Amino acid sequence: MRILVTNDDGIYSPGIACLAKVASRFGEVRIVAPDVEQSSMGQAITASRPLSYKASPISFDGLQAYRVNGTPADCVALGMHLWATTDVVLSGINMGTNLGNAMWHSGTLAAAKQAVLLGCRGIAVSTVADKTEPDFATLEPFVAEALTMALQHDDPDLHLININLPPNPVGMKWTRQSVRFYDNQVVPGTDPMGRKHYWYTVIPLEAAEEGTDRWAVEQGLVSITPLRLDLTDEKALAKAQQLQAALSR
Repeated sequence: MRILVTNDDGIYSPGIACLAKVASRFGEVRIVAPDVEQSSMGQAITASRPLSYKASPISFDGLQAYRVNGTPADCVALGMHLWATTDVVLSGINMGTNLGNAMWHSGTLAAAKQAVLLGCRGIAVSTVADKTEPDFATLEPFVAEALTMALQHDDPDLHLININLPPNPVGMKWTRQSVRFYDNQVVPGTDPMGRKHYWYTVIPLEAAEEGTDRWAVEQGLVSITPLRLDLTDEKALAKAQQLQAALSR
């Protein structure tokens, strides 16, 4: 199995080193990651300037590793172009969870989605990150177990998977996405020169539903969520089609 490893935290993140190490148990690994942090870039691609890649300035225990002057989605597109026989793309381990509504802007998940758009399996991996760095040594066996669960299926409906790990996992659970309202927070401040600037963040307004990704991580469980690229609201579509049919009679 040929495995392309990327992330949105950049080539220097300890999370990508952990993921590449675990991925090496499953097959041949190549790393292609952004040269600087690209968190919350979503599905952005670079179309206004050329992309380039260089060898990583840090070692990954002998693995081929490259840095790209682009977004996570760029890294996957370029990596799969240069390594055309890629079987699966792993993205992470992100420093911070990508649960619920955070999936919409996650660069980590976007890299996995880009893989699926290009006809390859994509798996995103994230973990809780507070003021201290995650304990990747503790998480490593759980990452391996989660990847085993995700990779053992050859079902086309399981080609895009989002994995989130709590700090000290006690188990695993297949989950669905939590969809709850968030409060947008714009926090004003000033820089050292006295100029105004703003930080944007969100705060959950509702408790997580049982069986969802947010709920699982709150219970200390590794959340494994199968996703799809089709955003169609099937119920709304059916209602709209029924209404159209009724009006045309």
